[in-house]
Amino acid sequence: MKFKDHKLPLDDRVKDLLSRLTIEEKISQLFNISTSIERLQIPLYDWRNECIHGVAFAGKATIFPQAIGLAATWDPELIHKVATIISDEARAKHHHHLKHGKKSRRRYFGLTFAAPNINIFRDPRWGRGQETFGEDPYLTSRLAVTFIQGLQGKDSRYFKIIAEPKHFAVHSGPELRRHEMDITVKKKDLYETYLPAFEAAIKEGKAYGVMGAYHRLNGKPCCASEFLLKTLLREEWDFKGYVIGDGGAVEDIHNHHKTTKSFSESAAMALKAGCDVINPMNILTKAKIKSYQKKVFDAYERGNITEKDLDKNLTRSLKARFLLGFFDPPEKVPYSKLSYDIVGKKAHRKVSLKAAEESTVLLKNRNTILPILEIPETIAVIGPNADNIESLKGDYSGKSSKYVTPLQGIKNKFESKAKILYEQGSMLTEPIEKGIKKSIQIAKQADIIICCLGLSPTIEGEEGHVITPLRGDRKDLQLPAVQKELLKALYLTQKPIILILLNGGCLAVTHADKYIDAILEAWYPGEEGGTAIANVLSGDYNPSGKLPITFYRSIDQLPDYEDYSMEGRTYRFFDKEPLYPFGYGLSYSSFKFKDLSVNAHEIKQDEDLKLEFTIVNEGPYDGEDIAQLYIKHQPKAFCIPKIELKRFKRVHLANGRSKTVSFILTSRDFSLFDEQGLKKLFSGRFTLFIGDCQPTKTNMEEFLTEEITIKDI
Repeated sequence: MKFKDHKLPLDDRVKDLLSRLTIEEKISQLFNISTSIERLQIPLYDWRNECIHGVAFAGKATIFPQAIGLAATWDPELIHKVATIISDEARAKHHHHLKHGKKSRRRYFGLTFAAPNINIFRDPRWGRGQETFGEDPYLTSRLAVTFIQGLQGKDSRYFKIIAEPKHFAVHSGPELRRHEMDITVKKKDLYETYLPAFEAAIKEGKAYGVMGAYHRLNGKPCCASEFLLKTLLREEWDFKGYVIGDGGAVEDIHNHHKTTKSFSESAAMALKAGCDVINPMNILTKAKIKSYQKKVFDAYERGNITEKDLDKNLTRSLKARFLLGFFDPPEKVPYSKLSYDIVGKKAHRKVSLKAAEESTVLLKNRNTILPILEIPETIAVIGPNADNIESLKGDYSGKSSKYVTPLQGIKNKFESKAKILYEQGSMLTEPIEKGIKKSIQIAKQADIIICCLGLSPTIEGEEGHVITPLRGDRKDLQLPAVQKELLKALYLTQKPIILILLNGGCLAVTHADKYIDAILEAWYPGEEGGTAIANVLSGDYNPSGKLPITFYRSIDQLPDYEDYSMEGRTYRFFDKEPLYPFGYGLSYSSFKFKDLSVNAHEIKQDEDLKLEFTIVNEGPYDGEDIAQLYIKHQPKAFCIPKIELKRFKRVHLANGRSKTVSFILTSRDFSLFDEQGLKKLFSGRFTLFIGDCQPTKTNMEEFLTEEITIKDI
């Protein structure tokens, strides 16, 4: 059979396989569980797999910090290493199950992965914001591209795995209404904020898959939107790969959106629009699979969809399976040689630790209480997240062979020289009998308190995974009331307190910022999270993480959750003073930016601008800082971003050393999106800001600045 001849051109092989399939067999390959075709020796394949911060739901794997924590590293090179390890482990697990004759084609052991999540974290109430790379389109784009490249590999013929950036497009809550919601978005917001990361993922990252979203966008179901799946993806962005619907999204078309009357109509609508793999939620039995297949066959018999339509869908999805080497001898696929013993190996854990260290953001350090250089006699470790494995993992997680909680990490680091006392204090949202009383007792015995608070994926996350009234979203930005009560009681002991936060998004810790000595944001830091936290506390690692989101002071600073207009949202359009701004993060060292020079103060269209400046580590420790370049535009007649990130670079400097950093901006970097969503370059003046944080009303004097004029447009 020609389709099995690996020496033939890909298009010829796909065409040959299609020619051999009956209409019933073609329909059988349109679903996330593509059933086996025994006469052609084609095994069952389940398309659904997850890996946003490690291979999920498939047993043992290296668990990295949740995606929001990875974003806080601002380190594309590290993100590429993380993604490369994830894809190595995915391949190794896949071939291990093939070799050992298990249900190797079952869910979560395949090679097509619904990752990364590159939706914009536009509102901190969204429980799934933890899965994203934050609120900024540029930062998200840069991290998405390198993550996708790490997943898919560098081989010229085969993909290691295939990335499916999700959820296309504009998805970001509320979880409670995601199956029925019609999101109205202006063209300007669409092209300026919600689409850039997807465009970069396709054009630069070369993602070969895309996962559609549940909701309607401007009246059209995303998984049946010709605008999204044909006009944007395939015509404007030249996307050659396949689209898979989110779980149950095609069923939503008739069940919740009421756009059609039946699954047959919904499937035909989605397939014709360009959704190539239908992904029903309840398809895990043979009877269910046959039922869904029959409904698509009914659509074919009624003429709602033609065989030619199906061939278009299958050409795209079958190509993906060929490019993964599914129809070739294993010895011809280089990735088939990855052995199972690499899964969770020591070298991978080291990268997870490095990622957790780099992701940790020092939010406050009054009187340089950190690092802890003089080991106290007694340390009290208190809080519901001190020894909570769930708060290491984040949602969509695998199973580590070993978890290091904050408590264990602190014991490993300090117990040889200090007495470590521990009390849970409370549950995350509920009190424990005498929990606060016992916590006060050990706090009074201690010289210093390390208090581990925050959230966990059991109370914030995805609808269907989190059983709360808001299905995983948050009603406010505060710590749970019982945790605030615990922290207040500890403060009244008048002992020094270091607050460790483990969570997936903004926490409005305004009182803690005022009264507590030091605050560390650790996110959901992965399997080595406790080691990373202890390394930061001790000074063995100098914190360098930066916020990929804005920390607001209160929910009162936010627009309505269901309003997808960007006005008043994220640092780019927010006009109030945040608790902690985007890009913010302290270090144990002091870094100074100086000597900014530019090659021109006036540029024309198609000209580049080169900037150089110096960063000095004024000590007293070796460390890393993130150089950040922002552009501020002159006001226009339409709403524009107040300021925008355009470049960034992680820079390592030994104590007392300096380094020259350069950035190149193109004239396109100065462009703005008009009200029709068109990107245009306008004449006028622009202000450049260079520093290690987002410029705000209160910190402008800390930045290097330069005025640039765009002429003759």
